[in-house]
Amino acid sequence: MRKIQVTDITKQPQFERYEQQFKALADQKRLQIMNILTQNGSVCVCDLTELIEMPQSKLSYHLKILLDANIIQKKTEGTWSYYSLNQEQVNHLLSEELCCIFRPSSCSKPS
Repeated sequence: MRKIQVTDITKQPQFERYEQQFKALADQKRLQIMNILTQNGSVCVCDLTELIEMPQSKLSYHLKILLDANIIQKKTEGTWSYYSLNQEQVNHLLSEELCCIFRPSSCSKPS
C-alpha cells in the first residue's frame, strides 16, 4: 500500500477563503449581481435594487455575502454606496469558460 501524504495544513486559510468565495458564487441572484456589475462597472445600490427587482433588504444580504468573500468592492459617496467587481479576485476564481461571461475581453473570438 502506498503512503499518501497529508495535505499541507499551512494552506488551510487559503482553502477556507476559496470555500467562502465559491459558496458566494453558488447562487443565481449573486451571479446576476456580478453580471450587472460586469456590464456597468460601479453601480449604486439604489440602481441595483431596480435592476435586480428585489427589495433592498434582500439585496443587502446578497451584497454582504459577496463583500465578505471579497468578490465585490464597496465605495461610499455621501449617503450612497457603489459596488463593483473585485476583478483581481474574480480572475483567480473563474475558469476560461466563465471568464467569458465576466471578462468578455479575455475570450478568444471564434474563427
